[in-house]
Amino acid sequence: MATYGNYLICYLCAVNFLGFALMGTDKWKAKHKKWRVAEKSLFAVGIIGGSLGCWLGMYAFRHKTKHWQFVVGMPAIFLIQAAVILFLTSKM
Repeated sequence: MATYGNYLICYLCAVNFLGFALMGTDKWKAKHKKWRVAEKSLFAVGIIGGSLGCWLGMYAFRHKTKHWQFVVGMPAIFLIQAAVILFLTSKM
């Protein structure tokens, strides 16, 4: 039987993959003058757990790296999430 930790790991992998993919998709759409992914959607994915994927996608695709909201925001969200996870796992 799977534990809640396994479900959390699967969830985090999926949402971080989504964040990474959205950054790549938005970069592609920007280059091809297509309808873009909203910045609030990118931040929403980061806030629900995909901050590391979004952060890595920013630099892998060289996208949103000149926007201070993303350069500061995604790492800040990641650090807060990492601190919460460390706090919660230390209590178990």
